[in-house]
Amino acid sequence: MKLHTREWGDGDRVAVLIHGIIADSRCWWRVGPALADRGYRVVAVDLPGHGQSPRADMYTPDLLASSVLESVPANPALAIGHSLGGLTLGLAVSQLMPSRAIYSDPAFRLPVLPDGSAVTSQMAAVKDLSVEQMAAVHPEFSAEEVALEVEMTKLWDPATATSLSTVAGKDFTPPLPVPSLVQVADPSFLVSPEYQEELRGKGFEVRVVAGATHTIHRHLFDAFMSGLDDWL
Repeated sequence: MKLHTREWGDGDRVAVLIHGIIADSRCWWRVGPALADRGYRVVAVDLPGHGQSPRADMYTPDLLASSVLESVPANPALAIGHSLGGLTLGLAVSQLMPSRAIYSDPAFRLPVLPDGSAVTSQMAAVKDLSVEQMAAVHPEFSAEEVALEVEMTKLWDPATATSLSTVAGKDFTPPLPVPSLVQVADPSFLVSPEYQEELRGKGFEVRVVAGATHTIHRHLFDAFMSGLDDWL
């Protein structure tokens, strides 16, 4: 599936950005220009069922990964995936082969709810929330980020969330073909302290961003960027 992409900059190094569930390429509105200022040509995708990308009957992790591979340049200098985008990058990394991979609070292991579904299955409830309701869901967001979340949610297909119930509880920890950093929220509901140690044992560098909620690049943008300085 060919995806809609958004670009910033015209540098000779490529950076690929992959957003999390509900969001789309607009969520990188500060990260994209910041990387462009560092000399990158930044390519951000809208995953299937998000933003302006096509819809599907079923949204599997393999579909997400193959669609990214079809839509972005191979062998970028940098690839960053947040949450579901981290899971997607992990599945694509051995073919994409960026020089460096950064996984921001990645969904390598989707938690299982008591009914056996994925935690994402509850996310359909945020579809079409008002600005005021969205602000209550995301008290950590600025007014600008809340307004953006509302707009992105309007273009989101909730079936992307329910589809992921089929992979709840599975382990999508990626291989390590390139230097890889896992950036973690504080606390993280996806990357527990025990899992952080497991990742370190596998060769990942793991960094916790103090006080950050799950969407680090939107909650604490300066801390997100400074935590990646030596990886950019």
